[in-house]
Amino acid sequence: MSSTSIKTMASTETDPLLDHRSESSLTRVSSGTSGSSSHIERHTDYNAIVRDIIIGFADGLTVPFALTAGLSSLGDTRLVVMGGLAELFSGAISMGLGAYLAAATEKDHYHSEEQREWDEVRHTPAAERQEIFDILAEYNISHEAATPLVNELCKDPEMWVRFMMHFELRLECPEVSRAWLSALTMGLSYFIGGLIPMIPYFLMRRAGDALMVSVAITAVILLVFGYVKTAITVHNRSAGIWGAFQTLLIGALAAGASYGIVRALDSGKGQP
Repeated sequence: MSSTSIKTMASTETDPLLDHRSESSLTRVSSGTSGSSSHIERHTDYNAIVRDIIIGFADGLTVPFALTAGLSSLGDTRLVVMGGLAELFSGAISMGLGAYLAAATEKDHYHSEEQREWDEVRHTPAAERQEIFDILAEYNISHEAATPLVNELCKDPEMWVRFMMHFELRLECPEVSRAWLSALTMGLSYFIGGLIPMIPYFLMRRAGDALMVSVAITAVILLVFGYVKTAITVHNRSAGIWGAFQTLLIGALAAGASYGIVRALDSGKGQP
């Protein structure tokens, strides 16, 4: 890497080293310096919203389904519906609040570390400059080659702090509305996922029949959801198939355990 190319990288208005994580597109097209060819890169855009949907929907499919499956062993459809709805609403609220608190804590942590970096840049600039050299050395960039880049970067304290947040602390600046959006996304995903296995209990009188239909519907949804979530995050068909069966297995184990425990407790209720 020449000194000229390093200066060019440092002086560009949008630094790809700093901005590559915030891109929302899965496809990135860049042209060569000669303009004669273009290079297409495809990367997984596994952002926080997708993560919240996956977590919320997965928990919604497994937890309420396991609960209603367990309650169905008692043979009372109304009890299944009431218990399932109670868990569904409380679970959605709990997931939403948990997501909000997690996002709010992440935001507070980021700004706290950012303020600490600003203090270090103002009061111990030499040590902070050396940290930049240490970071670049991890990419096998020599001190001599990195010097022009470090000099250019340190001329702008804001970019300097931003660089340290990205490459030293590995922290991303959270969005202002991240906490509320995360709470809404995860809570709603949980509610929708948990409502699907309960639909047969609203339409059928016999809890046993409703359970069979619920199992069939949930099995299909778990397979499809497992495949889609793995395909989104991995972009591999074989991994998607494995993810589908893995998700189905987890849901089946949770429902089977819940059903067996409730059935065992109910059968022993007459014993002292």
